[in-house]
Amino acid sequence: MNRREFLITSSAAAGLLALPRFASAAAGTIDLYSGSDANIVDLWNNIIRPSFEKAHPGVALKVTDAGDNNGLRAIADRALAALKTKTDPQADLFEVFDPRLPSGGIDAGLWVKFSAENIEGYDHINPLAFDTPYSLPYRGSQVLLAYDTTKLDPKDAPKSWEQLTIWIKANPGQFIYNRPDKGGSGGNFVRRAIHEANGRDPKKFKIDNFTADFATETLTPAWKILNDLAPALYDKGAYTAGNTQSIQLLAQGVVTMVPVWSDQVLQAISQGVLPDTTGLVQLTDLALCGGFSSITVFSNGANKDAALKLAAFMLTKEMQEAIITEIGGFPAISWDHISDDLRKKYADVIPSTIPTFPGGDWEKAIGDGWYRNVAPGISRT
Repeated sequence: MNRREFLITSSAAAGLLALPRFASAAAGTIDLYSGSDANIVDLWNNIIRPSFEKAHPGVALKVTDAGDNNGLRAIADRALAALKTKTDPQADLFEVFDPRLPSGGIDAGLWVKFSAENIEGYDHINPLAFDTPYSLPYRGSQVLLAYDTTKLDPKDAPKSWEQLTIWIKANPGQFIYNRPDKGGSGGNFVRRAIHEANGRDPKKFKIDNFTADFATETLTPAWKILNDLAPALYDKGAYTAGNTQSIQLLAQGVVTMVPVWSDQVLQAISQGVLPDTTGLVQLTDLALCGGFSSITVFSNGANKDAALKLAAFMLTKEMQEAIITEIGGFPAISWDHISDDLRKKYADVIPSTIPTFPGGDWEKAIGDGWYRNVAPGISRT
């Protein structure tokens, strides 16, 4: 699911990039592979790489777009095989990958285990960002509510699910979200309804506790909530076809409020896609879902020590503030370690919680269930 359509530029084919390279890794050159969108690859090439190389003379950084998770998985499989044969994996660091893959990789010692002993600044990481000690969070994003402050006074912006639903019904036609399978902003709005219907307890949903019966039990009450809201939505129950279309309707003044990804909307404001009069707010009873992107370092990489220096460099104040100012992301370190002016500027969107929702069978059940129970008249194509 690509949630930043308006930022995407052409990139190299993932299949070619995932092929093993036959040349040995260059001494002193960190081989980083990214599975993110083009704007993140640009961040690494245009901002991070020159800053890191200036701070570490004699060490070079090579950034390669692996296309997607499948491209990274092929390289990780190659690296695990290289670990067993004690050969060069020809990769040092991944940007955005789950170290639980490939199966058996952690037990085999494929990934470096991060701690305060090998990463300077580790103790500055936001506790909300931690997942596994084999991945180092360095940037985050979360779904927020964006609204037109010329129509809605910031002091009246809803800050709880109850306030939001009351506002939607009191302002018919002024709210819209995208279909949950067409973008994460609408998808996480739907998931917030699911959380609301289940005691606001994100821990209730795990990737390994899915069953058809449990899905029916937990999702059915959420369909009732969303059906109750539908008549008050834009065009009495219309849904956009993606994250970008929701932003466009807000920019055109067609609606007053939409759910948006934090990084996408902050960048849209900085680029003039949305006006400076755009307000942002997060729900305080339980925030909308989001998450952090992390770094993984190969234990058998030829430049492991340099890769660890790069990982630590990403936690510096300079790089963490670049995450905010360059791509509109959230820092991985606690906001206490961010400049006062930035902290004040984004005070309304600093998360106190960052709920997550598992994928796998849950994602399919939510998509299928939403179309069947909330929007049966809408084609999925």
